[in-house]
This record gives sequence, structure tokens and C-alpha cells, in this order.
Amino acid sequence: MKLLPILILLMLSFHSIAGVEYKKFEDPQKEQAYRVLIDELRCLVCQNQTIADSNADLAKDLRRQVYEMLEKGQTRDEIVDFMIQRYGDFVMYNPQFKAKTGVLWVAPFIFLLVGFILVWFMSRRKKMQENSQANDQQKAQQAKVRKLLDEGDQS
Repeated sequence: MKLLPILILLMLSFHSIAGVEYKKFEDPQKEQAYRVLIDELRCLVCQNQTIADSNADLAKDLRRQVYEMLEKGQTRDEIVDFMIQRYGDFVMYNPQFKAKTGVLWVAPFIFLLVGFILVWFMSRRKKMQENSQANDQQKAQQAKVRKLLDEGDQS
């Protein structure tokens, strides 16, 4: 029975090794550029993963293409431009700030600001209503006190 957990751990460790893909580079700078690029490019068929993290067929093809382009001597910028031209700005895991992608970068802050403004207006309106109700109650109490005082003076 003690052997079962060990076997399960061994099977899981071999499964994780199976997904790792090694590329052989003669130049360490190209290898570093490859690692950076596959961490910057998004897997287009996966949910929120880079092509380095994905085991999808498209991610494997993109990794192979990046490898081949680096081996041909293309620069990082040339590879990124090629990928953007072919797949659009979505291929970049962190898109660059441009006019087309500006909404992606600015919209969250605008929504946050609008949310704060709405909360402020709603709390302000609630305070005004509470103050109005308190004033109405105070006036009603003052009227009751005057009425009681007037009745006390008449008796």
C-alpha cells in the first residue's frame, strides 16, 4: 500500500517531462532570444497561455517557426512583426501600446474610475436622504413638543 503513492508520483513526474520540448542552439544568445520570444507570444487556441506553456499543435508549430526563423538569423523584432502581421496584435501576450490597442490598456482604468464615481454618488445620495429623513423626524418631534407644550399651557 505504501508503494501506490510512490508509483502515482512517478507517473505524474514522467507526464510533466513529456510536455517539455528542447531545442538545440549553437549560440546561447539565440537560445535566450528563443526563450524570451516563446514567453511573449500567445497561444491562439488556448485560454491565457503563452506558446511556451501550451502543448497545443498550433503552439508547437509556432515554437518550431520561431526556432527556424532564429536559426535563419532573423531578429526578435522581425519575428514579432511577422507574427503580428500574420495573426494580429492578439498574438502578443502583452500587446504593445498603440492606437489600436490603447482601449485594452486604458479601459480597465476608465471602468474603475466610473465605478468609484458611481459609488461616491450613491453614497452621497444616501447620506442626503438620511439627512432629509432625520430633518423630517426632527421637525415632527419639534411639532409634537410644541403641541404638548401648548396643551400644557392651556390646562
